[in-house]
This record gives sequence, structure tokens and C-alpha cells, in this order.
Amino acid sequence: MSYALTTYVVDLDTLHGAVGSKDDKLRRMIGGRFKRHLAAFDQQFSHVADEGGPGIHDAIRAVIDGGPFDAGHGSMYGYAYKWICEFHGRAQYNNDFSPMRSGWLETVDEGLAAVGVTAVRVDEFSMDRPPAPIPAPDFVPCYGEWSAEECRKAHEQWAAATDDAKAALDREVREAAESCMEWCANAVAAGRGVAGFFS
Repeated sequence: MSYALTTYVVDLDTLHGAVGSKDDKLRRMIGGRFKRHLAAFDQQFSHVADEGGPGIHDAIRAVIDGGPFDAGHGSMYGYAYKWICEFHGRAQYNNDFSPMRSGWLETVDEGLAAVGVTAVRVDEFSMDRPPAPIPAPDFVPCYGEWSAEECRKAHEQWAAATDDAKAALDREVREAAESCMEWCANAVAAGRGVAGFFS
């Protein structure tokens, strides 16, 4: 089975603040900007509606309103949170992580640690869930964050690593690590953090 990691440079406070904000203007703007994408998403997940679960528009409304939620369909609310992140953030290059095999995140983390980057770990994006009160998904999407300070420190650690140490990494691992450090550099430049969704 293959997986994907999608990351965004985003103001994490703004992202968190959207949950339970009851900001109807935000909901309408998300619906307008992503109208076709949301329609395609609903088609892809039509089985959820067949089971009595929410469509993506209703899920986005529930996340912005802070509920009510149907705990049996936590994945839809997780994806709703991802659309909110898509609205507020800037998607990052993720070709090294989409598609990917099981265990790839841990492999990249080993490579980062080998050159002295310990401030961030990509497997953090596969270990957590969207913030409360959003119900936990049955499986995916998982969610994680790197703070602006963690990104700054990781970028400094990468810059301090020797070229020889980086060259010693497996080529695919090195390219994936370079992508991660590009996310950090973009976050530092923007004064923001990184949010990631594993699915």
C-alpha cells in the first residue's frame, strides 16, 4: 500500500484559530475557492454520504463551527481541516513523499539524524491527529506540525552539516531530506510553521 504526505507552510495560530471560530465568511471563501475540487472530493468519498456521513461542505462547516460532529466519520473532519489548511497555507513540494512506501518517513528521519538534524522529524506527521474538538479519524488523515522555531533550528542544523556527511546519504534519502529542509527554509522566511497531513 502506498501513502502520501502533503505539507504546508502556514501560520499555525491562524490555522488553529479557524477551528470553532464560527467564521461563516471563511467557510464561504473556502467553498468558493475550491468549488470544483470539493465537488470532486465528494465524488471520491461518496460512500461516506451513502453511510449517512457528512459531505465535505458539511464537514468544513462543523470544523469551523466547532461541531456538532459525527464521531463515526472522523476522517471527513480531518480532511475538512486539511482544506482549511490549504486555504490558509502554501502547499510545499512533496514529490519525494507522494507516493511513498510504508516506513519511508522513518528512513528519512534516520538520514536527517545522521547529518545532525534532530529538531524535526517527518514521522511526526503520521503520529498525531487534528486538534480537538475535531474527532480522531479511524485511520487517515494523520496530522502533525513543526513550529517556526523548530524549523529555524532544523535549518541551522542542516546548514552546519558537512557536504561529505550529506553526500554519504542514500541519494533518495538525501533528496527527501533536502525537500524537508526547503520546507523549513520557506517557513523561516515566512515566519510561519509547517503543517503536514499523512494519508
